[in-house]
Amino acid sequence: MNLFELLFGPFFTYGFMSRALVGAVVIALSAAPVGVFLMLRRMSLSGDAMAHAILPGAGVGFLIAGLEILPMTLGGFAAGLVVALLAGLVSRLTIQREDTALAAFYLISLALGVMLVSLRGSSVDLMHVLFGTVLALNNDALIMIGAVATISLTALALIWRPLFAECLDPNFLRSVSGAGHPVHLIFLALVVLNLVGGFQALGTLLAVGLMMLPAAAARFWVKRLEALCLVAVGIGVASSYAGLLLSYYLSVPSGPAIILVAGAIYVVSLLAGNRGVIRTRLVPPRHRVA
Repeated sequence: MNLFELLFGPFFTYGFMSRALVGAVVIALSAAPVGVFLMLRRMSLSGDAMAHAILPGAGVGFLIAGLEILPMTLGGFAAGLVVALLAGLVSRLTIQREDTALAAFYLISLALGVMLVSLRGSSVDLMHVLFGTVLALNNDALIMIGAVATISLTALALIWRPLFAECLDPNFLRSVSGAGHPVHLIFLALVVLNLVGGFQALGTLLAVGLMMLPAAAARFWVKRLEALCLVAVGIGVASSYAGLLLSYYLSVPSGPAIILVAGAIYVVSLLAGNRGVIRTRLVPPRHRVA
């Protein structure tokens, strides 16, 4: 077996591998830029909370139609939006912060979703919902993921400038423009939309992985927003490819393999990146010679 067959053979030989790669790559293209903004807005854990929040809606879709894509997708999107709006409402009407409210609703959602799926499904169905089946993506799932990516990237391009301004100083944006709250709500909807798209491939527990790990790793290499998004997308695509290849040769679950590769890239970036531990803490700074 030559090097080309070793690196690309599985994707040309097996249709399920090529579909899995296309699905994971499209998810990375769409979710990684959203993850960058979540990181810059210090909402990384909020993304994880909203990933769990889609579970009750997906569970209701499962009770109605089984493992059908459209009902579970619509249910998950509706549930995620409801939780995000409720958390924002609680933070505005009470003394509790939004991240605390999200944590509370996420725990309720996780327990409720697991219970709903368990009412009708087996442990296999529950594992499918929680961890996804990227190798089982069909054409309908790929169309749905592609539609999510198209909507997300288009909307992100439209709100790019006010979203960037809100990352720098949300109070200033709200004081000079009425776009602050609408932009925040649109961004939360994009987060939920991408989590629902990733849910089909990676499940509710791992969907946030391709959103946050590439963004966090990119932070150690570059500073500018556009560069952060491009590097994050590149890391997400590389993680998808390497994770699927690893799962094929080692016979391990594909979703966790993809996220573990992304995690390994994060650790390498943390240590060896331009802004990582080695260069900023261990290597002495160079002094200019007059």
